[in-house]
Amino acid sequence: MLFESILLTIITASTPLLIAALGELVTEKAGVLNLGVEGMMVMGAACGFAGAVIFDSTVLGVLCGTLAGTATALLFAVVVLGFGANQTGAGLALTIFGLGLSGLLGHSFIGAKREPVSMLFIPYLSDIPFFGKVLFSQDAFVYFSFALTLLVYLFLNKTRAGLNLRAIGENHNSAHVLGLPVLKIRFWAILFGGACAGISGVYLSLVYTRFWSTGMTSGKGWIAIALVVFASWKPGWAVVGAYIFGAASVLQLHAQAAQFNIPHQILTAFPYVATILALLIKSIRYGRMAGAPGSLGIDYVLD
Repeated sequence: MLFESILLTIITASTPLLIAALGELVTEKAGVLNLGVEGMMVMGAACGFAGAVIFDSTVLGVLCGTLAGTATALLFAVVVLGFGANQTGAGLALTIFGLGLSGLLGHSFIGAKREPVSMLFIPYLSDIPFFGKVLFSQDAFVYFSFALTLLVYLFLNKTRAGLNLRAIGENHNSAHVLGLPVLKIRFWAILFGGACAGISGVYLSLVYTRFWSTGMTSGKGWIAIALVVFASWKPGWAVVGAYIFGAASVLQLHAQAAQFNIPHQILTAFPYVATILALLIKSIRYGRMAGAPGSLGIDYVLD
């Protein structure tokens, strides 16, 4: 069934965007703007695929990719929090660094392939016509992305640690006066964002494509950053945005397959144009940075 096939593909395309966006959302809620999501994702993709091939284990591949994303984020944290480097410049440098290093590390694995990741079938529910396959026969990453959304929402809104993180993101000077460890909380928020980006990259190489190629993230890290703004820094809206942009990516592929009389370059650019339009509409209606943490992107260095 064509419609069912399209829905399944949209879910697959949206999952890595959602996971990466949630990690960046927590990082930005702490007041840190990390533009290196693309670099962390591609490092996760390269190291995750390499680990899965070397150890012949998807689980170990996921672990390797997660650690790679976290280690790349650690580098960003040291530069930004430890040395007070500009967040924007450090994030852009991190993306360039990740793209270059991942190409070097993954060179030996070009052409290698992995078997598809097993789907999790829920007894009885998976047998329901249409809905069973779409909702109850997905891989573990899909269910993880929704569980992560709920956990991030609960953490930010229902726990003391989450409220402390938000307080730091709103005004780090006031938070410091109140005795909150600004740098420590921001450090852990950055690592969390890196881990999520790494898992997102692993999904691209082990599930979405099942092979490694240089630069395979193809701008998805930038879309994840845009998603945070689109969602007004709210986890629930990140889900909506991820699936809108995932659908845009899938529909342009189907449009190319249908051989419409439209240049393929225009169709390829469609998801990114949709991203820009969505942000433009939101900024016109609600303001350019509606919902943004007050200290977002502002450096904080202890005297």
